[in-house]
Amino acid sequence: MWGYRFDPWHANDICDFIENLPHIEGNWCKCPRGDDGMHLDRCGKIDLEPPQIFILTTVFGWRRKDNGLRRFTVVYEEVARKNAKSTKTAGVSLYCLCCENETGPQVLTAATTFDQAKKVFHPAKRMVEKTPELQEAFGVTAWAKSITCGDNGGYMQPLHAKSKTQDGHNPHLVTMDELHAHADRGLYDVMRSAFGARKQPLLWQITTAGSNVHGVCYEQRTMATKVLERSVIAEHIFGIIFTLDGPKDFTPERKVGDDPYDERNWIKANPLLGSAVQLDELRQYAIEAKNSPSAEGEFFTKRLNKWIGAASAWLNVSQWIACSDPSLKLSDFRGLDCYIGADLADKDDITAVALAALHPDGRLLLKTWFFLPEAALARDDPASKQIVELYRQWKDGRWLWTTPGNFVDHNRVERLIRRLQKVLSVKRITFDQFAAAQAMASRLNEDLGDGDGELAAILSKNAANVTDPAKDLEARVKGGPHLLRHDGNPVMTWMAGNAVVDRRVNNTILPKKETPMSQNKIDGIDAAINAMAPMQLPPPAPVVSPWDDPDFSLVAA
Repeated sequence: MWGYRFDPWHANDICDFIENLPHIEGNWCKCPRGDDGMHLDRCGKIDLEPPQIFILTTVFGWRRKDNGLRRFTVVYEEVARKNAKSTKTAGVSLYCLCCENETGPQVLTAATTFDQAKKVFHPAKRMVEKTPELQEAFGVTAWAKSITCGDNGGYMQPLHAKSKTQDGHNPHLVTMDELHAHADRGLYDVMRSAFGARKQPLLWQITTAGSNVHGVCYEQRTMATKVLERSVIAEHIFGIIFTLDGPKDFTPERKVGDDPYDERNWIKANPLLGSAVQLDELRQYAIEAKNSPSAEGEFFTKRLNKWIGAASAWLNVSQWIACSDPSLKLSDFRGLDCYIGADLADKDDITAVALAALHPDGRLLLKTWFFLPEAALARDDPASKQIVELYRQWKDGRWLWTTPGNFVDHNRVERLIRRLQKVLSVKRITFDQFAAAQAMASRLNEDLGDGDGELAAILSKNAANVTDPAKDLEARVKGGPHLLRHDGNPVMTWMAGNAVVDRRVNNTILPKKETPMSQNKIDGIDAAINAMAPMQLPPPAPVVSPWDDPDFSLVAA
């Protein structure tokens, strides 16, 4: 049974609280007027827009059934500039300071610089100063560099990357503003690891797009994307990304994704278009972008929320999930020509084994196994926290098998391959180009080869070798369940979402990780391609005896 429920009271309470706060910048007044044209009692108060209401009601409305606390403890919100991120987040900060029944809540607004941290803190401070009702109801006082709550002993303060007081906090809420500007993960790791004794801590990350696809922001964006795609199940993470579809290099001829200069698409990145964001202003930016490369980069990242330098995903995860069938078993492979592919880890990485076969109905059957050294689950560095949590989840679900020690036990992997070869009609076993794989292939050929050719072989990973099987896999994922049936292993689904692809001018492709050092692995995809590679080869020509050649007698004479 699912452990969460939606509580309308909590969903409404956060919205009611924020809509009783004042606007402190710009002319936002939407309140009704009387017959005499005078403002009525809501003059100057915040009026939340539907996208803001959706975010707030989702984050605060979904509660755990066992104790009534919030379901979500991590929020990743990415939207174009000027869509009132800081104003909304200031309201969230004050709500968490005053209204969540927390003893001594610490609310921190963290950013790379003090000026950036003040962009959330300063609106909150001004809101307190302009709202005597808030001061009286909760004993809230605004100071120069902090806001205190007398009712519960809590405080809110800004914090920046160079602050000497990063450590020692026990925050209830941390808001990280413009996460894309963080040059390293130092402040993020300190804040993430500070949550400990709180019942329902909340890390709220707000940002626009940027260009550093190797930084902590893009890492968190990738995790949020995988949660949204359902390639990773992390029920504590809420992610929302407002952006255009497709790559930034749209051309009318390619028709891939959204045209960035078609103003009908701009609302996707600017949900407050028409209220906080004005169409005429975006039109001016678009004109400048068309005539200046530097202005174009700013237009794409800050106004359309498109990352520069980000590789395009290869396989559509929703389509991949649609092809899953958890009932797929080894018995479904009996009587079929089977092919095994393996991608062996050299150290403490994941090792993947894939079994593939072509069913008479034309569907590709695909089943996978994954192995990881036990020591990988003991990593305690903040950068590995999320990935280790996933590994443990998959291990508990028996989708990922661990072996003792610091290195994957290749003997266990080899035993699996030998068992598969024993019970199925295995035509070929293909490994990646790696020393341990060469040794394993040699042993398998010596023990299991039938003398008519190698049973096990090595496949170098290059575009020439992998293009045909990779394109076949790509086409089957797009074609749906009538072309592909896989076992629904969540580790493989995660890897399908991790893979990006180089498309060469000669029409070859090469699937790869987004960055060489990325923790988002694609070993299962590589293993599947290895298994499928021999299936793309034309059948060998039959061996013809010279005695069967009608002209042989003439030649012999």
